[in-house]
Amino acid sequence: MLEPQTLPLSEVNALAGAPDALEALLALVHARGDAFPEAWITRASLASIRASLKAAHERRQRGETLALHGVPFAVKDNIDVAGYPTTAACPAFAYVPETSSPVVERLLAAGAIFMGKTNLDQFATGLTGARSPYGTCKNPFDPAYISGGSSSGSGVVVAAGLACFSLGTDTAGSGRVPAALMNIVGLKPTRGLLSIRGVVPACRTLDCVSLFASTTADTERLLSVCEGYDVLDPFSRQAPALAAPRALPSPRIGIPEPSQLEFFGDTDAANLYRAAVERFVKLGASVVRIDLAPFLEAAGLLYHGPWLAERLQAAGELLRTQPEELLPVLRSVLEGAAERTALEAFRGQYRLAELRRASELEWLRMDYLLLPTTPSTWSIAEIEKNPIELNTRLGRYTNFVNLLDLAAIALPAGFRRDGLPLGITLLGPAFSDRELLEWGQRFSATSA
Repeated sequence: MLEPQTLPLSEVNALAGAPDALEALLALVHARGDAFPEAWITRASLASIRASLKAAHERRQRGETLALHGVPFAVKDNIDVAGYPTTAACPAFAYVPETSSPVVERLLAAGAIFMGKTNLDQFATGLTGARSPYGTCKNPFDPAYISGGSSSGSGVVVAAGLACFSLGTDTAGSGRVPAALMNIVGLKPTRGLLSIRGVVPACRTLDCVSLFASTTADTERLLSVCEGYDVLDPFSRQAPALAAPRALPSPRIGIPEPSQLEFFGDTDAANLYRAAVERFVKLGASVVRIDLAPFLEAAGLLYHGPWLAERLQAAGELLRTQPEELLPVLRSVLEGAAERTALEAFRGQYRLAELRRASELEWLRMDYLLLPTTPSTWSIAEIEKNPIELNTRLGRYTNFVNLLDLAAIALPAGFRRDGLPLGITLLGPAFSDRELLEWGQRFSATSA
């Protein structure tokens, strides 16, 4: 097993005034990427990295303030980067965009250095990291275990120190599950806070760009760079004028009734979650038992309800004309999607509205919701034998979040006795992102 090798922003910031040292660091990081080939689909060349760094140095010398000067980052390969193929982990789907997504443009404008496009579960459908023709992303802590998905490669490159941060996407948990399984931070922002223009859709009405970093402080800094209203993105949103972060010295933390917590026999995971609850109590929080039933039922709508049909937007044509280009497990998922009707879609909307109202009653009793990010973790071999059921288990505590319009941050919570990390997720209402980051920072500063 490997010890964490993350690359915090502070390590790069310390070299901002030393061009040769920063170039040497980026060359080292680029070379280190050879040890994790499955994490990448397309890598930037060392020459292009050096050219980007040279351009950043020149801008800095002209007096520009670059918030991410020389900071290496990676991008999930369902997000456009100009001049690099976007594959969504399906070679037959690939295209080369002329422009980058707005989030990538913001990062480049801040002086960040693009290192490459990362592997993912095909068409961002899955939570395992084992659904790609480009290979299964292995967990840096134990290569026999999954990395989590669908933003698997983006999680690996941060956990292994191949980038300071990375972009993922998160529709069902893809920006949180890899973070939990690889001991890093994963922010699933409020839907619309970051533009999704230039993102291959999974479920476009629910999609959002997510952030992976090694610390909550780094994540907050990245959010400040990446967020922004995009008039060309019809799903972009502006925070309400009165949505300032709440000062809550003693927040009410909601946790499920004991009967609603499921760890599938993983006692270490259960103990880590209980310890996380105790850490929040030490920080001044009070614990409130809530009914998780409406949240769990909403989660079931994502893959067992009409929202499944929305996943045909990107992959539907391939399913119809070249089904062999899709992985068998994805093909089986999408074939069910094609059978959904418009009436089912309306009925799903009605039921979601009822569940949202029921969940709002629970929110009257709590300020934040604290959950395990995943109930457990599984080996690659176990996932290969039982891909659908174990994928469903991974999404137990994540699938409802975008349907119910919540923000969430996945935080490291410690290690099982076998050395594998697991995490917890702190959730809040839409636009509570910075509150979650603040409490995430406090949690991370406490000892288990």
